[in-house]
Amino acid sequence: MKPRKRSGSLLLPSCLAVLFLLSPGGVPALAQVTHTPVSEQMLMNAAADGKNWLTYGKNYANTRYSPSRQINAQNASLLVPRWVYQTGGPIGSFETTPLVVNGIMYLTTPFNHAIAVDAKTGKQLWRYEHKIAGTPIICCGPNNRGLTAWGDRVYMATLDAHLVALDQKTGKVVWDVEVADATAGYSLTLAPLAYKGMIIVGNSGAEYGVRGFVDAYSAADGKRVWRFWTIPDTGWEGKFSPTTPEGEKLNREINKEKADFAKYKDAWQRGGGSTWMTPAVDPETDTLFIMVGNPSPDLDGEIRPGDNLYTESMVAIDVRNGTYKWHYQYVPHDVWDLDAVSPAVLFETMADGRRVKAVGHAGKTGWFYIHDRATGKLIRRSQPFVPQENMFAQPTPTGVRMLPGANGGSEWSPVAYSPVTQMVYVLGLHQPMWYITHSSPFAKGKLWLGSAFVSIPGEEQWGTFTAIDVNTGKIAWQNKLPDPLIGGALATAGGVVFTGGDGTGNFYAFDAMTGKEIWRFNCGAGVNAAPISFEIDGEQFIAVAAGGVFQTNYRYGDTVFVFGLPKK
Repeated sequence: MKPRKRSGSLLLPSCLAVLFLLSPGGVPALAQVTHTPVSEQMLMNAAADGKNWLTYGKNYANTRYSPSRQINAQNASLLVPRWVYQTGGPIGSFETTPLVVNGIMYLTTPFNHAIAVDAKTGKQLWRYEHKIAGTPIICCGPNNRGLTAWGDRVYMATLDAHLVALDQKTGKVVWDVEVADATAGYSLTLAPLAYKGMIIVGNSGAEYGVRGFVDAYSAADGKRVWRFWTIPDTGWEGKFSPTTPEGEKLNREINKEKADFAKYKDAWQRGGGSTWMTPAVDPETDTLFIMVGNPSPDLDGEIRPGDNLYTESMVAIDVRNGTYKWHYQYVPHDVWDLDAVSPAVLFETMADGRRVKAVGHAGKTGWFYIHDRATGKLIRRSQPFVPQENMFAQPTPTGVRMLPGANGGSEWSPVAYSPVTQMVYVLGLHQPMWYITHSSPFAKGKLWLGSAFVSIPGEEQWGTFTAIDVNTGKIAWQNKLPDPLIGGALATAGGVVFTGGDGTGNFYAFDAMTGKEIWRFNCGAGVNAAPISFEIDGEQFIAVAAGGVFQTNYRYGDTVFVFGLPKK
């Protein structure tokens, strides 16, 4: 029988009913929960584990693909909320991806609260509230994208640039280390990555004239193991490239930049280069793949001559010691805020008639890039997944219009990859923007953009959700959604791909092969977080946070929804 599309929304009376059913007086006493330490073997085998969600991207490849198939393209139309959890705040950009470890869910809120709940019922088990020193200096909302787990601890990066280890059973602090100087504009918003006894983090704050880095810390005691500077102290000027690596003209005044270089030779000290999102790692080669964001000042290239390495790049480093392997810079000397920010994802692709181990990235530029994992060589670039107009036009004092705008393309939203369809699923934004130049002096801890970008009144905006064949780079299908998309995707072995991302509050399920909408549910606030899949007692569930996002001003909230098939 052909599945029927089903829509739903959880209005306040329904919400109260669900919460009543989960209240202490509404259910029998709960069985004792067990917190399971996360071993290296569990993380190495995470791709095949449908029961748990152990790290931000599901596995070290960041595929966001679940092998569970109980929820499928034939029955996903029947999904209903099985429980909801309201964090009680604080309210802000709610971008967490929960972890699930053998029936226990661990999540974060804006302003760095960490919470453990029973993933079967939604009952809160413990809560930790990080005391942020002073007022955090942040550009893009008080967000936190989640935790990582290693051994009997979970780890959180904070807005005041700390890394905190919490006891998995109690939420009590085991250790707390300062990663960088928050008063200078450093912050941490990514979900950390646990790998072979190390906890890996990267900084935010490029909009404040900081120098970017990626760090590894000992999971045991918080001592720093290594640091990789995303802004090198020598050679950051690069080759003064007149074009992108694929040949698009960047319209730079190369001769003037070279003449000015001596005057601004120390610009690397405030060069930017945030690592906004959780890296991918290839355990076979111990290679870490990081995405490095915008230079600083963001939009004023005059006082930072050169290509500004390694901004707007994918960089491969040796995860054992933090040493450089290779890089690929998508936009040398960027003056449009076209960050390389969506997380790297690992998969295999066809190249020259053979299977090649590849790494991909969804760019703010509007292309999905596929590289040879060993060398960084570009294998192919996809068809554009958003409109592109007047690309790489230099901003002017009176303003210049360009597409994609400063949000992309694809923003920080993680893609999902299905090994069954061999497609990546990409969230996109269509937001025409006007770029206007002006210079501004550097001041510690102050926003330092050096220009402005603004949306254009009266111009239509929308979102795209696109399936791209990694073997050809061609678009297999694309859905146009009402608003620009920021959030994340989830693909499953059941042939379903899930996403939120727009301002309607809708959470969607699509047929992974055809793109046909199967189901939607209105969560009452922006679904601007990446969803997950997990299993309890042989039953599959889908979970997502609904609470809005600062960048597009989508409606705030504080709710985690868990969906499943109706109880029999």
